[in-house]
Amino acid sequence: MTGSARYREAGVDIDAANRAVSLMKDAVRSTYTPGVLADVGSFGGLFALTQLPARPVLVASTDGVGTKVKLAAQLGRWESIGHDIVNHCVNDILVQNARPLFFLDYVATSRLMPEAVAAVVTGIAAACRAAGCALLGGETAEMPGVYVEGAFDLVGTVVGLVDQAELLPKTERMQAGDLLLGLPSSGPHTNGYSLIRRLVAERDLQEKLADGRTLADALLAPHRSYLAEVDRLQAAGVRIWGMAHITGGGFWENIPRVLPDHLGAQVDVDAWPVPVLFQELVAWAGLDVQEAYRVFNMGIGMVLIIPAAAAAQAMQAEPEARVIGRLVSRSPADPPVRLVGA
Repeated sequence: MTGSARYREAGVDIDAANRAVSLMKDAVRSTYTPGVLADVGSFGGLFALTQLPARPVLVASTDGVGTKVKLAAQLGRWESIGHDIVNHCVNDILVQNARPLFFLDYVATSRLMPEAVAAVVTGIAAACRAAGCALLGGETAEMPGVYVEGAFDLVGTVVGLVDQAELLPKTERMQAGDLLLGLPSSGPHTNGYSLIRRLVAERDLQEKLADGRTLADALLAPHRSYLAEVDRLQAAGVRIWGMAHITGGGFWENIPRVLPDHLGAQVDVDAWPVPVLFQELVAWAGLDVQEAYRVFNMGIGMVLIIPAAAAAQAMQAEPEARVIGRLVSRSPADPPVRLVGA
């Protein structure tokens, strides 16, 4: 018996790993920008930094897609979670006003399925192309005994660039009366899926929701990227003092991360229609309003803080945006976020 056959018996298939790399090569190369200096298969990705701003700052973020991967595996729909991981990471550095340069992925599983891995990476590559960043490298790991049979994990890292003078948030510019501008989400994005999977475990995922989508389609809708929307707003001259990506912890945990201590956020939950999927999930789970806006994004995936005078300009540049609240003065005893209209 050859060494590779013995390794395969132990649960690691080198040939499957090589096939996965072969299947994804073209997708990876399609993301290459002029800064990329090394091809697929290099030990390390190389990226040349050119056309740097006056005071360049690199901004990096790592995240995963959580247990949404189990739902994707159950339905055999892998490509969408590739979009999820890129867009989540890109949004996380966008809130500091950085633009992505390159992305790295990490795929780990109990048993390598080349076609599934290639589908995930194809989704990653498509999202990278849309964001203008290179898929610079990554790792595919087959680890029987560490991951249970059928388990699949997906993690990504993005590195972006911003001029130090343009870094956000600009807490010193924020004041009571500034507006909260909400950008719509495409669904739960990558948060709340441990609860969601429990809620839909006995349901037909092909059942139609009131908006015409199947439950499966609604739950696997890719995490939305807000790069284009923010670009349009800034190109139109809208000043943005801060941004909060509404991910794990919802409104309660994420908006305070970009506020100074003396200001709080007043969110009007009647300012936008809550998508039908969230209405159903909240009803099935029996969540109260406070908990719903902590577990889910409830239809708003990014919140921007802008001057009150910029409202009309912002709405003209981005018609999907909604004014969903404002900043208010707060004392140390006040909560940093208050929901009104609930």
